[in-house]
This record gives sequence, structure tokens and C-alpha cells, in this order.
Amino acid sequence: MRTRDDVMGMRMPLLPLLSLLPLLALLALAACTRADADDDDLAPPRVERAAEAGGVATGWSDELHFVRTVGGFDGPESVKYDPDQDCFFISNQTGPGSAHDGNGYISRVDAKSPTASSVFAVGGKNGVVLDSPKGITLHGDTLWTADIDKLRAFDRRSGLPLATIDFSSLGAVQLNDLMIAPDGSIHVTDTGIIMSPKGVIYTGHDRIYAVGPNRAITVVAEGTQLQQPNGIAWDSAGTRWIVVSFATYNGEVAAMPDKSSARTVLWRSAHGNFDGVEVLPNGDILFASWADSSVHLLSKGRERQLVHQVPDPADIGVDTRRNRLAIPLTTLGQVQLWDLGRIGRRTR
Repeated sequence: MRTRDDVMGMRMPLLPLLSLLPLLALLALAACTRADADDDDLAPPRVERAAEAGGVATGWSDELHFVRTVGGFDGPESVKYDPDQDCFFISNQTGPGSAHDGNGYISRVDAKSPTASSVFAVGGKNGVVLDSPKGITLHGDTLWTADIDKLRAFDRRSGLPLATIDFSSLGAVQLNDLMIAPDGSIHVTDTGIIMSPKGVIYTGHDRIYAVGPNRAITVVAEGTQLQQPNGIAWDSAGTRWIVVSFATYNGEVAAMPDKSSARTVLWRSAHGNFDGVEVLPNGDILFASWADSSVHLLSKGRERQLVHQVPDPADIGVDTRRNRLAIPLTTLGQVQLWDLGRIGRRTR
């Protein structure tokens, strides 16, 4: 009768078997590590070294560092950092972005210990009406959010509703991002898209509004030359607005003087779907792109991808206390946090 060791006509020598043990141990360790990674919400994507560009040091900064992923959201679209309360506010669409379904909500996350989120305001409770909130901005004790064809205002600390500004009579289609101007007015973009269960439908209604005293609404700029304006930010160093476009095949980062419809394109790409934008203290510009699942840096006219493999990055935010980038991943229900290192910091 043959034994198992005789099946191949010879026994396996002991010495070669022992020599394989270290390799087997490494393979087992790799398997355990892979299993642990699979348990994470999302493994950190690749980052680029900002000091490397075609082999020439640019002096932009050190490499970014992944901090963590915070999960449990439902269609997170915008992240806004509140320096006074040291927290993030995160808007949740909870369904199609153009649905007047009343089930949108805003979360709050402790920026110092971002392990979980709590509900700040939710549609249908405490008199709150929220359909599909997107961009968020802060002004005094008020939090403002864009909600399809309305702006909603909430007490910054309690989450109780304060006001609603209705743009529907002006034909607003998709109020998307908003920012406070130096004079206290609110600038808000209308991307002109319908976000339906069947996909994004472009209507051709591209606008930028301003809300002034007595909540009077004026049209600052309009027309297809805006290329579906999405993210908007104020550049205090350049005293200008920075607006990025959501057009699929013509992504643009543009500058607009305050109280003017004039527009200068700072950088253009054949791949668009630009969403959120942030201007850093030194004037550098961060913006997110759905088209290549990346966050980009535009510095002194030069563009570079900083974070790759982040699907559908939406309206990004920056923790100014820790210099951290927050990236809402809408389709994954997550927000990623990245340490920006020295990127964007003012230098002497």
C-alpha cells in the first residue's frame, strides 16, 4: 500500500520544506493584512508627491497623508468646517439630487475626534424642511445651505430652522454651492442640471445669483459661457471669486471680480465635472473632479492631481486649524480626511 508520501514516487526532503516556512509565513501575514484592509470602509487611495513634477522640485509642499475615513452618511455632498465649534457640517442628499422628498439632512462631526457623526438638522423634525441639501456656508450664527431651488438657514449651534429664501420664481434649477461675499451678501451658483434617478440632465440654465439686503435676489452672471457653474469660493488674497464648472467636456477654473460678470479662465481641461473648490491661505486652489476621481491643486498657474481614486468627490472642505482636506464621496456615503502638510500655508 502506498502512503501519501509515496504518491510521487519519493518523499519530500525535510530541508527544502523547512526553507519554505518563512515564505509561507509571509504569505499568511499578507493574507491577514488583506483581510483587515477589506474590513475598512475604504482603503486610502494613491497620493502624488507634491515636490515631484517632471523631475523638478516645485516647492509646493510635502506629500499628503491619509488620516481616516468617516462613514455612515447618505449621499454626502458638501463639507464645511466651523472653526468656532471645531466641527464639520456635512450635507446629505438622501436620494436623487433634485427630488423634493423632504428627507435630506445635515450631519455634524467633531473635527478633533472624527470617529462618528451626529444629526444636526433633518427634514421632517423640529420644523426642519430639507429636500436635497448641497453647498454649505456660515455667516455669523447662521448656517446656510443650498437646497435645489431654495436657500435654507439654521441656527449654527442648535440646528433650528431660521429662514428660507425661495428662488423658484426665478426659474432656479439646481442651486449648488454658496459663499459669503465681503459685503455680507450670499453668492450662489445654479448649475442648471436635474439630478434624477436616470442620471444628470443639463437644462442650459447656468447662473450665479447674489442675495443682498432684505433678501433681494439679483443675477450676477448667466449664460452657457459659465459652463455649468458648481463650486464657488472667495479668494481674499486676489479679491476675486473662484468658480469651477461641471461641464463634462470642458472643465474650467475661472476667476470673477466681485460685483462683475467678467470671467477669466485660469485653467481648462477637456475632462470636467469639477465640483467643490477651496482657496487656501496662500492663494492656491484645490478643486475636485468627478471625471478623473481626483482632487487637484492649482498653484501659480500650474495644475497637479493630489489625491487619486476618490470616486465622485463632491464639495470639499478644509479644516483650517489642522490644515486637513475633507473629501465627501457621495456614492460611497463616506468622507475622507487628508493632512495637507504645508500645502497652502503662507510662507514668508
